[in-house]
Amino acid sequence: MDIKIKVSDLNFYYGNTQALKDINLDIFEKNVTALIGPSGCGKSTLIRTFNRMCDLVPNARVEGSVMLNGENILAAQDVVKIRRKVGMVFQKPNPFPKTIFQNIAYGLEINNCKDKNFIKDKVEESLRKAALWDDVKERLNESALGLSGGQQQRLCIARALAVEAEVILFDEPCASLDPISTAKIEELILELKKTYTIIIVTHNMQQ
Repeated sequence: MDIKIKVSDLNFYYGNTQALKDINLDIFEKNVTALIGPSGCGKSTLIRTFNRMCDLVPNARVEGSVMLNGENILAAQDVVKIRRKVGMVFQKPNPFPKTIFQNIAYGLEINNCKDKNFIKDKVEESLRKAALWDDVKERLNESALGLSGGQQQRLCIARALAVEAEVILFDEPCASLDPISTAKIEELILELKKTYTIIIVTHNMQQ
């Protein structure tokens, strides 16, 4: 099994407080890696280093390396490129206040894709992969904010897929969902691991 992400001697500080200490970890390709532990132990901090979300934290400092396809994410100059390869789905669904179609197309458009037919096809393909197409195909021009919580979370997954992410980070993706929506997300993750490398933070032992 090939290693997709290799974490070596990773330390992370919030100001003077050390949140991660000497983390060494191999994440395997096309697999689900689950991180579980008590609140505040650094799970979310760890996965946020994988797509440089940690850059957004004032006075944060990181040491060590996170290698993706042989490139050190922490030293990369093009953060947009990193986030295209490493998508993230948060605990609370965060659709943009736009239409369902625009939510998926947004990532393509900001990466200078102007081919409307390609965008249209990619939107459908991504929604199908996220098991959402049948729910929304007649509603693409309606606000994404009108979707249920579970549908919004699958929309956020589709948004990551549209820009052809290789790794998808899930930060407690089912924490705010009902049991039926949770089961759908879990089924979807099992399907996605055939193509993508999945890293999930969870408090749910069954997950």
